[in-house]
Amino acid sequence: MRQRAAVLCGAAVIAAGTVTAVPADASAPRPAHPAPVAPAAGLHWEKCATEDYPTLQCASLEVPLDHARPRGRRITLALSRVPHTAGTYQGPLLVNPGGPGGSGLTLAGFVASSLPARVAAQYDVIGFDPRGVGRSTPALDCLPGHFDPVRPDSLPDTPDVEQANLARAESFADACGEKYADVLPYIDTVDAARDVDAIRAALGAEKLNYFGYSYGTYLGAVYAKLHPDRVRRLVLDSVVGPDDVWYDANLNQDLAFNDRHRAFLAWIAEHDAAYGLGSDPERVEAAWYAMRTALAKRPAGGKVGASELEDTYMPGGYYNGYWPYLAEAFASYAKDEDTGPLVEAYENFGALDASGDNGYSVYTAVQCRDAAWPRDWDEWRDDSWDLYEKAPFMVWNNAWYNAPCAFWPTGSGQPVDVANGELPPVLLFQATGDAATPYEGGVAAHRLLRDSALVVEEGGGNHGITLSGNDCLDEHLAAYLTDGTVPRGGGGEADAVCQALPDPKPLESKAASTSSRGSTLHGLLGFRR
Repeated sequence: MRQRAAVLCGAAVIAAGTVTAVPADASAPRPAHPAPVAPAAGLHWEKCATEDYPTLQCASLEVPLDHARPRGRRITLALSRVPHTAGTYQGPLLVNPGGPGGSGLTLAGFVASSLPARVAAQYDVIGFDPRGVGRSTPALDCLPGHFDPVRPDSLPDTPDVEQANLARAESFADACGEKYADVLPYIDTVDAARDVDAIRAALGAEKLNYFGYSYGTYLGAVYAKLHPDRVRRLVLDSVVGPDDVWYDANLNQDLAFNDRHRAFLAWIAEHDAAYGLGSDPERVEAAWYAMRTALAKRPAGGKVGASELEDTYMPGGYYNGYWPYLAEAFASYAKDEDTGPLVEAYENFGALDASGDNGYSVYTAVQCRDAAWPRDWDEWRDDSWDLYEKAPFMVWNNAWYNAPCAFWPTGSGQPVDVANGELPPVLLFQATGDAATPYEGGVAAHRLLRDSALVVEEGGGNHGITLSGNDCLDEHLAAYLTDGTVPRGGGGEADAVCQALPDPKPLESKAASTSSRGSTLHGLLGFRR
């Protein structure tokens, strides 16, 4: 999951001394409760099996672009399914990997194969590409190649570098507005949640079971707010702070990612025998930033400059299974001036491919539309420099990733107050050191979703923690999906605590494989929420 959070979007763009009014129709309020979704005539499922998921089926569903106008323009959602096989049928289990912008088609196969067989057999596990994503149509791709290397240095230490980054952000927003002016006002979380209810209706289910990771937790919470009577079971793993949508969440994330990056560097110091970069974490950190400074002047292989280096190492903040590979690349460059492993690491972990262009387009469209962002760049600049003094790792890279929202061509909506006392028990999972969705977000959601249960992975720093090899967590998940059982603690923030798995060991050979349940899951999750 690349991932980032976002925030504040006003009714006018203020930049470089110009004021551009937002079209009235783009920011006009829409009914909070549009016409109920009529049951679909039925979905036509066809086999679309893969080598890993041989029972996977696919279908498509037409939904209104504007749910307030159900007879207006239609768009198409791509769906996937692993059908139930048990005599006991508990209904559809809709899964979402986050993003926003992550494709969920393959996630259905992963979840169905990773849950205990007796549990998965009781559900139709349903994946989907949300509006604008992947195989759904139209699929957004605002500016192909926007992340092609080598980009300007993310650190705006001169006016020219700042202006180059601002120009990139504004050109992306302009391209989205030119290509998708009629679509962008309807690419947001509330409309995606209404699509979820259209999927429920098409499946013929009175109530829905939902399992979301990362941004998918916010989508699930918004759906539950709109339709609490249609929720049967709700699992939220690595929870978006519902009070911080989206700008404050972004700033909080910067601090958490810096902490996680320093944990990675301390791990390298702990394994000095393998990497030879020193046993003092501060010395290792200094070497990493020296590498960044050198790459800003001379990109590795003509591909990996300072910004691309940050892209490459950010996934290590999501999943520590990547640490050995990232450490090998770092050590090869720092000790031997060998750029090959670093370029390979960038291509494996940092580079965005064509699907990444789509994912980023949807990411910006949703987050810029969901909530208001500052339109005065001075506010972004001041906040980012203040944070940089405390947490230099990704502050500016993150700011530029979200900067199109300062120029976004549509108006913004309002974050949904997800506080809810009308739901059956909800099960939450949260790691204490999660960088992408910091721990406080899970605690806040636990407070707002009355009668919810919070399972904490103590000492864990990964993002997306169930079905990744921690049996303690997975036992709570399986119990809940079997019969609705949730843990009830005896006080404190958590209802149950599971200890994190140990950090990985250095590679025994450089040809070692990354294949594991954890790495498979993190390949499916949508980074940046």
